[in-house]
Amino acid sequence: MQSGDARKHGVSGQQGQGEGPREPTRAFVVVPVIQDRAGDAAPDKRDDEARLSEAVGLALAIDLDIADAGIVKIKSPRPATLMGSGKVEEIAARIRIADVGLVVVDAPLTPIQQRNLEKEWSAKVIDRTGLILEIFGRRAQTNEGRLQVELAHLTYQKSRLVRSWTHLERQRGGFGFLGGPGETQIEADRRLIQERITRIRKELDAVRRHRALHRKGRARVPYPSVALVGYTNAGKSTLFNRLTQAGVVAQDMLFATLDPTVRAVTLPHGRQITLSDTVGFISDLPTDLVAAFRATLEEVIEADLILHVRDISHIDSAAQSADVLLVLNELGLGESPANLIEVWNKLDLLPADERAGMLTRITHVQSSEGSNAGPIAVSALTGEGIDTLLDAIETWFATESSMRHLELDASDGAALNWIYENCEVMSRGEVSEKGGIPLTVRVPSSRLAGFEKRFGALATGIPPAPITP
Repeated sequence: MQSGDARKHGVSGQQGQGEGPREPTRAFVVVPVIQDRAGDAAPDKRDDEARLSEAVGLALAIDLDIADAGIVKIKSPRPATLMGSGKVEEIAARIRIADVGLVVVDAPLTPIQQRNLEKEWSAKVIDRTGLILEIFGRRAQTNEGRLQVELAHLTYQKSRLVRSWTHLERQRGGFGFLGGPGETQIEADRRLIQERITRIRKELDAVRRHRALHRKGRARVPYPSVALVGYTNAGKSTLFNRLTQAGVVAQDMLFATLDPTVRAVTLPHGRQITLSDTVGFISDLPTDLVAAFRATLEEVIEADLILHVRDISHIDSAAQSADVLLVLNELGLGESPANLIEVWNKLDLLPADERAGMLTRITHVQSSEGSNAGPIAVSALTGEGIDTLLDAIETWFATESSMRHLELDASDGAALNWIYENCEVMSRGEVSEKGGIPLTVRVPSSRLAGFEKRFGALATGIPPAPITP
């Protein structure tokens, strides 16, 4: 088993909001790496040390005192304990030496594996899913966020029957995996859990309807919508603040943002858009959590344009990108969404030679395939590349929309309402003698088919005007 100094792998620990000083739980972080027959890392090809660093960062996010951490090579996963008996005994000895009360296994564990490991190690054990749920339980600030996390937590708990309703009795953040007054109530009442799940789903349905009304209200303006997505800690909130001058929490910390924020942004030539910051994705994100956060992620599903923010300085940037695209696919957006622009963030962290080479490659792609092709390299922290990004957004909307001129009957309120909900009205003239209202509108590509079906016989195309400073 490879060991590592826990302090060198993680961000500094944070006290939970609203919590007083307390003795942190001493923990051991174990990162299992499944090997193929050749002894190489399994198909994801992630860097082992980067995985260990991320796992330690997740544990520090809930104020654990990391007493020890290490990587375990596994040739064949065991149904009972995940790893072989020799590795289990080796870790047990290190647990006794380090005097820890909690072991974090950075992998999904079955209920049987979790219970067997707790017995072998005489310590509480949580897997990657449980750890992420604990973090989300502490970070959610809005009622919607708390409901979504509790739904995912209860779904997770329902299959395990190894914890109880400690989160209802706790006086701190999180969901009770680390102990509490309800810890001895092992036999959870399935009926009560299911009733609570049903109530939460009804409340979240109401949240979705409320959010849909907000989107409908924004559509009447209408401003095109842009959503930021990316791996956790990729710098989305820093970029959001840079583009909107908002004060969203932006810290070097995993899952600093859980609740979505929407702000208006004016592009260089006056066009306005709405920009939303969303929860960060992560590898092996629990399916239940993706489903629970669907109300929040609808901001992404409904967005006209998606900005995929990548930490280009991270050793596993490519693997992180694949994880994000996987979640977008699960949300029904396809394996490679056509309305996506990659934003390569954290340029300031790259070595000078690597940075220069990357910028040269991007410039070559853009010159050969078009100014809006390829990724946009930025530093949200320093502001480098932000003007280029704004220009790319503006160009994307200009090329993805069509200008149309038409005259509607002033008495046709339904048609006029459709225009305002689905198009951007550039100009509106006075009612003519024939009772018509002359309109010049910009029709997004996603609405063009519907526009042509309703107004094709009435509308005439207008060549797009060149964008000038």
